Amino acid sequence: MARPKASQWAGLDSNQRSGNATGLQPVPFGHSGTDPSANLSNLHAMPSFDVVSEVDLQEVRNAVDQASRELATRFDFKGTDSVVELKDNAIQLESASEERLKAVTQVLEEKMVKRKVSLKALDYGKIEEATHGRARQNVTLAVGINDEKAREIGKFIKGLGLKGVQHQVQGDQLRVTGKKRDDLQKAIQSMKDKDFGVPLQFTNFRD
Repeated sequence: MARPKASQWAGLDSNQRSGNATGLQPVPFGHSGTDPSANLSNLHAMPSFDVVSEVDLQEVRNAVDQASRELATRFDFKGTDSVVELKDNAIQLESASEERLKAVTQVLEEKMVKRKVSLKALDYGKIEEATHGRARQNVTLAVGINDEKAREIGKFIKGLGLKGVQHQVQGDQLRVTGKKRDDLQKAIQSMKDKDFGVPLQFTNFRD
């Protein structure tokens, strides 16, 4: 059976969205008696891919704009002065009451799903009281893999028991290498099946 081409299995995240390649830092070396440049060459010669967590900010902006327009026209939001606004890497929600705020959240999430933005990228803060008894909430966009999540993903990869498959944390992403492409495919499918609580994409495939 012919091996699958890289284009057949590269670039899909856990939500079946195409991931974009990101810049990579050089692979760190340990102190040894071997030539570091030779180690780097061997590492790059092995099949590899990167695990990243990215959000399409343009699609987020589109979803927020659509939600804002719907809030302005729906009868059940009339007189509530409900707000959904994108500010840097966060979305601010506000409405006349906590009950109406929950309805605003529902509208936002519906628009996010339609724009194919994973709801796992939304990190909801505590609901706070605003002026005149209004309710306000900040929603942070989770971008990048933090240290705690990187350890969780790394432990999961190691637990798969795939011979020769290793990982390295590189900033806010992970580089996964292996001797066999088939083993990397198995690792990707296993990570897609596992819910890590953040959207994951698998990019930068190399033979």
